[in-house]
Amino acid sequence: MAQNFRNYLTRNISTVATDILPAAQVDSYDAVVGIRLANVHASTDIEVDVYIVRTNNFYLIKAVPIVVGGSLELIDGGSKVVLHSGDKIMAVSDTASSLDVVVSYVDAIST
Repeated sequence: MAQNFRNYLTRNISTVATDILPAAQVDSYDAVVGIRLANVHASTDIEVDVYIVRTNNFYLIKAVPIVVGGSLELIDGGSKVVLHSGDKIMAVSDTASSLDVVVSYVDAIST
């Protein structure tokens, strides 16, 4: 069976929670295989939260620091996060226009 690898890119995330994988992208059971967080601020270290929204917020990471010019691979080493239809992933930074995110996922692993 062919796999549908996808990515979703979000730029300059600020202090307001932002969809980094909106519910509209999750149309069945999908597997997130990577989340790369990059601090793009010119002079400030940042703290970041990333969480899944279903009926509540379920944190993947909370208040993680990322240094100026640094990045963090949130899902690595072959791990995966399975999402149900309608789930979305949100991210927020403590600093304005400071975070770029790349989410890599496999679309429709099952229905």
